[in-house]
Amino acid sequence: MVEAGQAPLAGIGLRQPHYAELLENPQPLGFVEVHSENFFADGGAAPAVLEQARRHYAVSLHGVGLGLGSAAGVDAWHLDRLERLVRRIEPARVSDHACFARAPRQAGQAALHANDLLPIAFTPASLDILCANVSQVQDRLKRPFLVENLSAYLSFADDAIPEPAFFAALCARTGCGTLLDVNNLMVNALNAGSPDPQAACCAFIDELPSGIVGEIHLAGYCRLDDIVIDDHGSRVRAAVWRIYEHALRRFGAVPTLVEWDTDLPVLPVLLGEAQQATALLRTVA
Repeated sequence: MVEAGQAPLAGIGLRQPHYAELLENPQPLGFVEVHSENFFADGGAAPAVLEQARRHYAVSLHGVGLGLGSAAGVDAWHLDRLERLVRRIEPARVSDHACFARAPRQAGQAALHANDLLPIAFTPASLDILCANVSQVQDRLKRPFLVENLSAYLSFADDAIPEPAFFAALCARTGCGTLLDVNNLMVNALNAGSPDPQAACCAFIDELPSGIVGEIHLAGYCRLDDIVIDDHGSRVRAAVWRIYEHALRRFGAVPTLVEWDTDLPVLPVLLGEAQQATALLRTVA
């Protein structure tokens, strides 16, 4: 495991096709990241794999199911399971998304879960909901939490707060941090028809306060007809690398993950992407 004080190393997602290679032949990685919900079980193969990985690497837990922007609140069972996982693994970081996923049903019925990362409106009311839910999670986990900016394929007519200011307010009010997904910035800029997507992404980064970004994500995207999809299924694009360099100059050597979740390549390809991120990290370390 990489010790504090050593030169920074980027991380990768720990995905099933690479389990054996990464565990039997440990690689020079800053950390591995897993989707928290895949390891909620108390026993079986998945928790055993994660326990083994924890002996070789720092672990970052990245959730997709809390629905932090949901007016229906945080699911108690989900938070219970996340707390147990955090206590067992002692992760380097814990995160989820600025999205909603849960909606109330009739009295006496469990909330409906959309099983998707649905965008929230950037309004004072949405900010109040998000702050309350993030505070509940942090109080339960007894640690700071990171909230990721979303790739969103629609916006709301009543959006009233610029997204960077929204995240700045969230962090100021709750003490949480931001997980800055650079690929999501690019996807949103492209889908918005920005005349200069790279400049728009860098401007977003410049509007975030120093000190709130606790992790950065990099990934690939694809074009499908007239829309850009954040599919995590290819190499990081050249423009995204340039925006990442800008983020590093702005925030310093922030722990960085290369996400690759679909059409997984052979491990050396993924490690090569992480090595490129590591080389950039070391220019600002």
